[in-house]
Amino acid sequence: MGIVVIGAVFVDIKGYPLSTYIPGGRNAGRVEQVHGGVCRNVAEDIANVELRPTFVSLVDDTGSGQDVIDKLARHKVNTRYIQRMPDGMGTWLAVFNNDGDVCAAISKRPDTTPLTALLKEKGDEIFADCDGIAIEFDLEKDTVKQILHYAKKYRKKVYAAVSNMSIAMERRSLLQEVDCFVCNQQEAGLMFSDDYGHLTPDEMRATLAANVRSANIPCMVVTMGEQGAVYARTDGESGMVPAKKVDVIDTTGAGDAFFAGTVIGLTYGKTLAEACEIGSRLAASVICISENVCPRFRPQEFGLDVPVTD
Repeated sequence: MGIVVIGAVFVDIKGYPLSTYIPGGRNAGRVEQVHGGVCRNVAEDIANVELRPTFVSLVDDTGSGQDVIDKLARHKVNTRYIQRMPDGMGTWLAVFNNDGDVCAAISKRPDTTPLTALLKEKGDEIFADCDGIAIEFDLEKDTVKQILHYAKKYRKKVYAAVSNMSIAMERRSLLQEVDCFVCNQQEAGLMFSDDYGHLTPDEMRATLAANVRSANIPCMVVTMGEQGAVYARTDGESGMVPAKKVDVIDTTGAGDAFFAGTVIGLTYGKTLAEACEIGSRLAASVICISENVCPRFRPQEFGLDVPVTD
């Protein structure tokens, strides 16, 4: 069944200034509306590497919800387990500055509670034959517990990203059951109650290595923007991956693409360093375009020996 991706769907409303952005002032520009959400983006990124993920999620019972399903299906994502219901999607409103970075944002989260019942009913058929599991760690706690239950039952590896670290911080013990947790530098600081903004990659690597050991988190990867990413396991393995140098158009979705590439690599037999390298390449491909997801790649471009099916 490929990689199973579980998370929320958002509609992203993004504003870009046509001239120099003036905080607090009136800014002429363009406004775009695109499909978003961490795991929705991840599912499409994985599909764009010609792999065939299964997306488990919710969408609104409206034409917009059907549009999300139709687009994913066109990218050959398995949409069988996407349910349509009221308030099934969230909204993310963001304003970008002239460097392509978000300077203001507001998000409205959807109600993802129904996913717990869906997994209870369909969990065996969803997880029994999958290659790996990618989740949004700040889903409802019962939903995360259901996922970890099936992962243990069928001996599947679970990889987690986060969109709201304040929620994830309340579930530190569950992180010990996740095979790899990916977050950014600021989120890592929240997780470990410290400020990491001033750290160099080598300092961040050493700090992360100490933190995963003390917290008994099997593996963590921390992205550091243009400084690349660092990773560490509880067994002592740690390292750094540099970022690719590209012209920045829009940073939205870069972290999701990095997570998708890392999940792809770890699922299909790459080392942690090699998996992070795939993540770095996918992130770079997103930053230099205005889309939330990566362009099309073939598995062979990343040294993956994965059969591709139509």
